Order: sequence, then C-alpha cells, then structure tokens
Amino acid sequence: MDMNQRSLKHEDTNGNSCFTQMETKRGILFLLDQNKGNYLVFEDAFTKKKCFHGAMPSAGFDKLIPLQDFTDVSNGFLVDDTCVFGAEVFVCKERRTGKGQCLARMKGASVCKHVWKVDKLSSLGAQIFRSEQFTAGDYNWKIQLYPKGRDEGKGSHLSLFLGLASPITLPPGSELFVEHRIGILDQIHHQHHHTYSGKNWFDVNTSWGWPTFITQETFRQVDNGFLKDDACIVEAEVTVHGISKAL
Repeated sequence: MDMNQRSLKHEDTNGNSCFTQMETKRGILFLLDQNKGNYLVFEDAFTKKKCFHGAMPSAGFDKLIPLQDFTDVSNGFLVDDTCVFGAEVFVCKERRTGKGQCLARMKGASVCKHVWKVDKLSSLGAQIFRSEQFTAGDYNWKIQLYPKGRDEGKGSHLSLFLGLASPITLPPGSELFVEHRIGILDQIHHQHHHTYSGKNWFDVNTSWGWPTFITQETFRQVDNGFLKDDACIVEAEVTVHGISKAL
C-alpha cells in the first residue's frame, strides 16, 4: 500500500467462508471534518453493484485520501489523534448462485502419524495392498500400495496413494482439505526417507498419491535400505485442515 495514502474498505462480517452473495445497490463511506461537523463523502467505489461473499468480503478504496491532507489539522479529519469514519449500505438482495459451498476450518488441527510395515512384498504381485485403518481428523484413512505401480508408473515404479477408509462418515457432497506426507523409511541408516507431500481435497471417491513414487530400481537397491528382508516401512502424516459442505 502507498504509505502516502489512507485506505478504507467496507467488509461483510456475517459469513465465515460460506459463499452466500449479498448484492449491494449502493454503499457510501464518510470521513468527518471535526472542525466544521461536516462529512467528506466517498461513493465512487460503489457506483456499480457489488456482490459480497466469502471469497470477496470487502470493497472500498485503496487510496482514500492523501496522507498529507488527512493529517493536516486545519482539515479536521485528524484531531487529538482521533478520526471518525462512517458507512451507509443499501442492500439490494441476498442470493446464492450455482453450487454453493461452506468451508469450515478444523480448530486445533494436529498431525497424525501412521507407520505401516509391509511384509512379504515379493508375494504381493501386481495387486493393490492396503494398510490397516488409522484415524486423522476424526476420519478413517488407509494407505494404498501398488508394488508394480499403476497408471504411468505401471511396471517401472512403486506407487503410493492415500484415501478415506470405510466406514466413511463424510456427509454427501462434502470434501476434506488435507495436508499429507508419505515416505518410505531407509531401514539401514534409519534417517533417510524417500518422501513426497501435498495438499489436496478428498471426498468419498477420491484418493491422492504418486504413481511414480519411486523407481523399482531405486526401491530394490540394497544399499538404499528401502527394501530389507522382503519388507518395507511406509510412514504417513495426515492433517485435516477443513471440511467443505454443500449449501
């Protein structure tokens, strides 16, 4: 922001992150001249109709008045280190359009760590192998491992994915915003991981992961320690940050 200007915006404080639209026909901002008792009126920013909602909760002036004019005592805008602003808003209508959603953030979101040891890996073939369920953010999760890869990693990579597990308690039409990290432990040095992380939306039909998580050559190389005694150790960290519900 230009430090030689004073800015002011009107903000809708009713919604959290719900995409409910409130259309204003007219909005006016005031700055009081405390010497004369008159208001300086600003309304250019509201010449056109404005729609306030969760994604756009405010509108106004980035450069309302030059700082020199604002601090000039003779203008009466700043007296005894005090200024007086006002606003007048005329609401035309409130409406919802399209498929509305409301995003609620999880309070006190914490990281859940799950360690999964996969034994007898050579006997799994090309089939998918799923971990035992674990809980993160009050929801059940599972890790999905494809020893021979899937999609673009089929035949050349080991693939790892994360998804919701049954019973799925997520309401219909809802999604979870999740930060996740998956890694394979180096069992020789016990300090190195082959790791990937991401932030994604999960629903009842969605799993996220990496088809090309690690090449078969790198995974099976003895010195790397990822595969030892025909077993590997997968670690997952999951943090549920919020839930999006249909309106």
